[in-house]
Amino acid sequence: MKNSSTLPSQTEPNPEAKEEGKEEERARCEWNFSLSTIVSSNSMGAPDTLGVIEFDPSDSLLATGGLARKIRIYSLNSLLPHESSGEGEDSVALLDHANACDYYICTPAKLSSLRWKPGSSGRILGSGDYDGVIMEYDLERRVPVFERDEHGGRRVWTMGYSHWDPVLGASGSDDGTMQMWDPRCDGGKCLAMVQPSVARSSVCCVEFNPFGGALIAVGCADRRAYGYDVRRMVAPVLVFDGHQKTVTYVRFLDHHTLVSSGTDGCLKMWHTEDQSLVRTYKGHVSARRRWGEPIWVHGFEQAAQAGCDQGFVSSVCWRQVGEDQCTLVAGGSDGVLQAFAGKRRSFS
Repeated sequence: MKNSSTLPSQTEPNPEAKEEGKEEERARCEWNFSLSTIVSSNSMGAPDTLGVIEFDPSDSLLATGGLARKIRIYSLNSLLPHESSGEGEDSVALLDHANACDYYICTPAKLSSLRWKPGSSGRILGSGDYDGVIMEYDLERRVPVFERDEHGGRRVWTMGYSHWDPVLGASGSDDGTMQMWDPRCDGGKCLAMVQPSVARSSVCCVEFNPFGGALIAVGCADRRAYGYDVRRMVAPVLVFDGHQKTVTYVRFLDHHTLVSSGTDGCLKMWHTEDQSLVRTYKGHVSARRRWGEPIWVHGFEQAAQAGCDQGFVSSVCWRQVGEDQCTLVAGGSDGVLQAFAGKRRSFS
């Protein structure tokens, strides 16, 4: 997930996207969540804002990164002890980072992005940092095995991998470029570089289409998301224009559906075939303004330290187990990690 420190900046949907006279559909929460685990730190040092959380492909490991220059690896068995012990759902496990994580790897800079490399059986983890460097770490040996420094020292907000063989990488940065590169080459040979915004606005997110095809999506501080054909990255083949502020995330839901989110507090669903807006989801608070009604809310009050600000949720990650269970993990600006167990509601 994305680092939540101040993003570069440059909501309602287009009225034409709504049918006249049709009432706005109210979203509903399909899950019941219960707080399962709180992981905090006993140290009195500066808080480690947890800017990125990622489940591994097997959903058995969790990686976190942030301002503390550490990649922490947790096993889900230790992070969710209730699942293996059979304790009641009402009890909350209170853990310390030093004891809860399996191990950690020190990094040379603050981290803004983490991604598990496809095809590595959960062994290789890629990272992007505040110094503009992409690195890959071998988690079995716990050492860096790849380094790429081609963004001119400007912060890398995002990095990701393709889902085909051979695996390619992509990264977006404050330098206003999205670069696609080959991790098999020493230093990551640049295969293509684009500047989506004429004003060279920061590139905040990149996402290869995990469902196949040659599309890569890019979100920028110019309030737009773009789609490029990786076979000919000259100009975008898709432009999604509708956010009022920086686009911070893009994710594919299926072959023909893309979701974007922005610092305007909205998520928007788009058709990739005709670039049309399908729906806008509101509910997040941004710049002290409220956008609609959220379907489920949980604060970090239980983990807040006496005399300290409550802070904010800086990263979120989700895994679904079967049809009826899920795990939601949230990281805070105070370095606190919270894990929630979810069960699907019955609407019979």
